[in-house]
Formats: sequence, structure tokens, C-alpha cells
Amino acid sequence: MPIHVVILAAGQGKRMHSALPKVLHRIAGRPLLAYVLDAAMSLKPERVFIVHGHGGAEVKAAFAGAPVEWVEQARRLGTGHALMQALPRIPRSATVLVLNGDVPLVRTDTLRKLLRAAGKGIAIATSDLSDPSGYGRVVRGPKGDVQRIVEHKDAKRAELAIREWYAGFLAGNASRLAGWLAKVANRNTQKEYYLTDIIGIASAAGASVKAVKATDAREVDGVNSREELAILERAFQNAQARKLLAAGVALADLWRVDVRGELTCGQDVSIDVNCVFEGKVKLGDRVKIGANCVLRDVTLAADTEVLAFSLLEDAEVGAGCRIGPYARLRPGAKLDQGVHIGNFVEVKESRIGAGSKANHLAYIGDSEVGARVNIGAGTITCNYDGVSKNRTVIEDDCFIGSDATLVAPVRIAKGSYIGAGSTISRDTPPGQLTVARARQVSLPRWSPPRKKPAKAK
Repeated sequence: MPIHVVILAAGQGKRMHSALPKVLHRIAGRPLLAYVLDAAMSLKPERVFIVHGHGGAEVKAAFAGAPVEWVEQARRLGTGHALMQALPRIPRSATVLVLNGDVPLVRTDTLRKLLRAAGKGIAIATSDLSDPSGYGRVVRGPKGDVQRIVEHKDAKRAELAIREWYAGFLAGNASRLAGWLAKVANRNTQKEYYLTDIIGIASAAGASVKAVKATDAREVDGVNSREELAILERAFQNAQARKLLAAGVALADLWRVDVRGELTCGQDVSIDVNCVFEGKVKLGDRVKIGANCVLRDVTLAADTEVLAFSLLEDAEVGAGCRIGPYARLRPGAKLDQGVHIGNFVEVKESRIGAGSKANHLAYIGDSEVGARVNIGAGTITCNYDGVSKNRTVIEDDCFIGSDATLVAPVRIAKGSYIGAGSTISRDTPPGQLTVARARQVSLPRWSPPRKKPAKAK
């Protein structure tokens, strides 16, 4: 049977206290809805429908180009009403899988089990919680068969004691779902059409109702508050940390690492606490990452070390480099092997040759730096003239003295020495010392200005 997926994403999420639609809040840098959509697409469905309501334009914009069909729930009258908006577009013979857009950790295997269990009846996902407050309870008969689901606000005392709750996913035949939905009323405290009511209707009609229980409650946890979002963020990150440990990565603390993209590691990689990895990050063999670093879309070759409090983004780093502490590699930074970038050094849109060093307090922007170059403390490349970015070229084996200012466009020829404190605005000859300083003058009769004595009152 063809599978049609309906993702319910119309809720406002009032307890988030945010203008952002709930499904656009993020786990590991991605919207909640993105994870649910990924899980749905992994099933290779014929069509995917997303039911939107609050902030619909914003949700659609965030997923522009996604292979989905959008269905508006103009009046938000409950989850049953939301499914009613999508069903007319679905063939009666299709199998429908209903998901919630705010449940990011759902596993594909669980969804496959749900589809298999549905058969000609209906299947629901459930889980057990020691405190399922706020969730619909799964009411079973004497033989353990699922009879109905009662929402928390409508539950009686005995029903509130039930620990099994409905996790918000169900699967069933489109035609039968439509028939059961037609019988759903809004006689409840919320005056809404609950999707959960079809369970009781189906059961009373003699249809098979099966429950697929998630083994990990976190998998089916939804997000209704900032606290729940933070809890799921940490659960997600802890799962990523355990995968890294299983692959041989040495983590200082599996609770203090954040992977917000794709992290690939070689052998014997070590990562200290409070590091964040965003986008696509590749770490070669024996790479070491110090505490409190952020790496975004970078590649580090083998034996490179990044010291604490460094920020690297959109950069390529060769083997055996040493970066930091407190260093910044901005987009377009490319370091050959054995380069040292020290504390409070910033590199942007520049290539630095093998064995070159900038150990302290320097800015290297829009530059080509050769091999074995030493860049002294306080050196900057003046690459921007107010209109255009200009290039600085420093050839091999140059020594740039401290506090030098290199005004681009300029070329420092091979083997040049630049005297400390020089401002270089013209190309230098190779193998020579170039000094460009104002003449030092001392004034023997000079005296510092003095404040006038205050007038007596």
C-alpha cells in the first residue's frame, strides 16, 4: 500500500513564550520539524503533507523547496480537525501515517513498526512515564486490548493513575480514518476535535487497535516548553557523544559537547569540554581540540592541535598545525602544514605557507603568506581602503617585525626583513631590511602641560 504522511505542525506553542512557531524552535541548530520530516522521508512515502496554522508563512519559508504539500488549518479546532484538512487529498486505499511536528527524536524503525502493526485497523505509538501529566492516557480492557485514549484534562482519578500515554503518532487506512473522524465530536473541556477520540470509535466498531510501545521515552517526547526543548537538546547531544565514544573519540565529558551538524573524526582524536561543532567538520588522526572551542565547516588534517577558546569557521588547516589559544580563523583561511597561529591572531581569506608563524596579536586578511614566514606581534595587513579589499603578498622566508603595518596592495619580497614599527606601503626588494619609521626626536626643553589651580570660592 502507498504511504502518505501527514505531519501536524499548526500549533502555536503558547508555553514557549515566543513569537517563533513552535516547530521552528531548534535542536542542534535545526528546526524541530526538520527532524520529523527526515524521519518521514526515510520511509519513502508517496506524498508528505504538512498541516500549518500559526506562523504558517514563516514555517513554509523555512522549508521552501522541501518535497512536501502544504495544508492550511485556518481554524485550529484540534488535532482531529487538522487531519480532516489533509484527508481529502489522500486516496482512500492509502495507508496514512500521522506525525507531530514537534517530536524531533523519533526513530525510523519505530515508524516502520507502527506501519506494520496498523494492518487493516489502526496502530498508535505509546510509552510509559512515571509522571505522564498533561498527556493522553491509554485505557486498556481486561485482556490488555486498547479501548480508548482519554486526554489528561478529561481523565478521572483512576485514569490519571495510568502510566502509559499516547505519543501522538498513529497509522491506519485513509478510508477508515475518514469514517471514524466523521464521528468525532467536540464534547470536551477544550471544545476541540481530538484525533485521539478515533481510537475509542475504532475499538467500539470492532477494529483492531494495536499499540507500539517506544523503548526510549525520549524518542517520542514532544516540545511544549523551553525546559522540554533544553532537555531534548541535551538528550540529542548525549546520543551524539556516545556515538563518538563508540567510534574511538576521546571526550573529556560526554555531557559537555555539542554537535550541530556532521562531525567526522579520524583515530585518536581528543575533544575537551564545552566544544561546539557546526556544519560539516572533519578532524584528522590525532587531532586535539581544547576546551571551549567552536568549529564551523572546517577541515583539520592529522596531528593539528586547537587550543582553548578558539573560533574556526570555513577554514582548511593542514597537518601538524597549532592554533590558539584565543585564535580566530575566519572564512577563506587556508593553513599549510606546520603553521602556528597564536593567541589573539585573526586570519581571513588568506593562505599561509608551511612552517609560518603568527604567534601573537596579529591580523592577516586577504593575504598570500609564503613558507617559513615569521609575523611579529601587533602586525596587521591593511586590506580595506574603504571601497575594495586588496591583497598583501608575503613571499617565503620573510621576517615581519613587531607592530608592522602592511598597506595593501603590497608585496614583501622573498627573504625581506621588515623593521619593527614600520608602515610599508610599497613593494620591498628581496633579502633586504626595510625600515619605514618617523624620525625619532627628543625635546630637552619640553615640559608636560599642567592643570591650572582651582580658584578659591
